[in-house]
Amino acid sequence: MDTTRREIKEGALFIRDGVIEAVGTLNEMPQQTADEVLDLSNYVVLPGLVNTHHHMYQSLTRVLAQDNELFDWLVTLYPIWSRLTGEMVYVSAKLAMAELILSGCTTSSDHLYIFPNDVTLDDEIRAAQEIGIRFHAARGSMSLGESKGGLPPDSVVEDEAAILQDTRRVIEQYHDANRHAMLRIVVAPCSPFSVTRDLMREAAELARSYGVSLHTH
Repeated sequence: MDTTRREIKEGALFIRDGVIEAVGTLNEMPQQTADEVLDLSNYVVLPGLVNTHHHMYQSLTRVLAQDNELFDWLVTLYPIWSRLTGEMVYVSAKLAMAELILSGCTTSSDHLYIFPNDVTLDDEIRAAQEIGIRFHAARGSMSLGESKGGLPPDSVVEDEAAILQDTRRVIEQYHDANRHAMLRIVVAPCSPFSVTRDLMREAAELARSYGVSLHTH
């Protein structure tokens, strides 16, 4: 199948440096010697699916409070999530990515907005680089805890200055703006009811200044 959804019998792909350069019949492929040839006879090849929103850290707790409505579900799980470590988030993200790839998804975003203990966005980025998925890592944030009228407990929110500082760090360290980049960073305050108006504005300004995407619920 190609970009026009044309079904190609006995088709072939030509890939150079991770980029698909040609789709068509075998005779239509560039007359070059390939470093590697894969025989995919009796297989169907179609464009990779794209997942635009995910919370991969939740893979480890997805069987809990399944029948609760959203806010009750969050209130139930926040105390559990507050005990997450970087290694747990790494394992949970790698599990989620493996499931996506096995389902035909080759590109995924993930909105990580909870950073208890030693958790950083680097944990998910490490998982993505090891498993080989194209990844848009969304550096989420929450700054309004219960003491300030927010929904999450204070133990899982961050200081706004620290949020912006770490968001700059991961953009400068990891973001790849090239067309076929395997890793990009997204600025992603969690929601209008879990951050202040000031943080939402500053996040938008930060994203604009670096030329990266902005994402929220």
